[in-house]
Formats: sequence, C-alpha cells, structure tokens
Amino acid sequence: MRSLLAGAVDVARSALVELGEGGIGAYLGVTFENENAATHRFTAELPGYRGWQWAVVVAAVPGADHVTLSELVLLPGPDSLVAPAWVPWNERIRPGDLGPGDLLAPLPGDPRLVPGYVQSGDPEVDETALEIGLGRKQVMSFEGRLEDAQRWYESDYGPNSEMAKAAPSTCGLCGFYLPLGGSLRAAFGVCGNEFAADGHVVHAEYGCGAHSDTTLPTGAGSPQYSAYDDAAVEIVEIPRPRTETAEKDDTAAQDETAVTEDTAAVDDTAMTASKTTAPEATSSENTAPQDTTPEETAPEDAAATAVETAVQDDTAEKNDATGQTD
Repeated sequence: MRSLLAGAVDVARSALVELGEGGIGAYLGVTFENENAATHRFTAELPGYRGWQWAVVVAAVPGADHVTLSELVLLPGPDSLVAPAWVPWNERIRPGDLGPGDLLAPLPGDPRLVPGYVQSGDPEVDETALEIGLGRKQVMSFEGRLEDAQRWYESDYGPNSEMAKAAPSTCGLCGFYLPLGGSLRAAFGVCGNEFAADGHVVHAEYGCGAHSDTTLPTGAGSPQYSAYDDAAVEIVEIPRPRTETAEKDDTAAQDETAVTEDTAAVDDTAMTASKTTAPEATSSENTAPQDTTPEETAPEDAAATAVETAVQDDTAEKNDATGQTD
C-alpha cells in the first residue's frame, strides 16, 4: 500500500497541471498521513509566495491498484513568509500605544481594582480614608499592587539595573527621593531630581551619580595614577644620509688640498726670489765702498719687491683658477 501511494508522483503533478494555476516547481517528497493516505509536495513558483508548497493528497483502499486524488492545496513551507498569529483586539494594546484623545476602559471585573468603600457620612472617617488613599469609587487591589511592584522592580529603575550597580549610594538615602504612600512606601518612591530619573518611580535600592550626598574630588591625597610629564624633552640623534655626508667630506678635503698647494707655491716663489737676489747682494757688497750710502739699501728693496710681486702673481693665478672652477 505504501509503495502504491509513494509512486503516485506523476498522478499528483498531472493533477496540478490540470488545475491550471501554474508555478509548479521541483518535487520535494512525500509524507504519509496514515496507512491509506499520503501527501506529495512540490515547490510553488508563484510571485509573492516564496517558500510555499503545492500539496497533493492521494488515497487508496486496501487491495486497490490505483490511487484517488483527495485534495490539492497551497500551503506555507518552513521558510515561507506568513502573517503573524491573530490576536484579539483587546489584547493587542501595548505600553506606549495610548495617545491623546484615546479611550482605554478597564475590563469588566478587572482584578487590579476593588471598590473604595467611602462616603460613610462621618467626616472623621472620610478624612482618614482620604489620607490612606481611599475616597475614590475604586482603588487598586492587593494583587494589582503586587503586579506594579514586580514590574517596577524589574524596570530600568530597579536595584539590578546597570545605573544602580555603578551608583555611589541608593535612593533610599537621597534627599531627592519622595517615598510613596501606603504599603509601597517601604520599597518605592518618586525621583525629584530634574537631572536624574525625574518623575519616575524608583526602587529604594536604585541609585545614580546625582545622589544628594555626592561630592566632587578635592584633589587632596595621593593620586591614583602617576603623573605623566608631557613637558619632558627626549634628545634623538637623526643620522644624516650617507651620500650628503660623503659629498661634504670630499669637498672639505679638496678645499684643504687647494689651500696646502697654494701655500707651498707661495713659499717656493719666495725662496726662489731670495736665492736670485742673494748673489746680486753679495757682488754689490764686494764692489761697493765701506761707507753706507743710499745705494747699499737698493738690493734689499729690490728683493722685497720681487717677493711681493711673486705673491701677487700667485694670488691672481689662484683667483683665476677659482673663477674658472665656479
């Protein structure tokens, strides 16, 4: 029987083609509903139905040699996009949905409300009732107060919030804390600090950095961290490029060599001039009379003049060479 039901793939596809809706995709497999029925599934290639499947249900009785078509239907698959589950209108309202002009009445017999039992006619009784929160047609029940307390405890203004864990103290010790009246007074109050949780109901163990006892650091005592001296100067030697240093060294060596050669040339010229003048002075001494006359000083003046002339010529040659080099 199962083999007969599982082999009816062509029968199921032919039924979908005859339906005329189109969009018949690849065969996905078969699932058995029971011993006499099975469902063949095909991919639905229809616009707007991504992930949906064509389902064809076939059936057969024991001993039959063919199957019978029972149903053809388009069903969502595991990856299909479907609408959310239907929710009754009175259960769709969420916190924050109420806007200006909207009306939201409590449900009949709301367990959060109970009668107020006031207006007894006795002024003293009525005054006492007003002080403890009565004086209204309905008041919040004990169950309603428990629900509120649990919701406030688990909110962002409860003792387990990140703000409360990092606070230096708690709201129960803060001067901005305004305790509630009645049975909730011991655990909850309203924050009156405009820079903190202003106007919100906070738990007594909640806290923040705007606590009334908060003091700013005075700067006294030892610092928590060592001071960083940003005025310190660190001397760093930057190496010069190798090429520039080598060129400067070569230039300095050439200058020193030129100066040395010029000095040697001047010395050689002076020595030559002295040697040339010396024989002339000797012969003059041998022929001149013993008395000192102005003519005796002439050779010495001539030698000095020759030396100065040689030095000037050498300096001129040096300047000419320097100009040609430039």
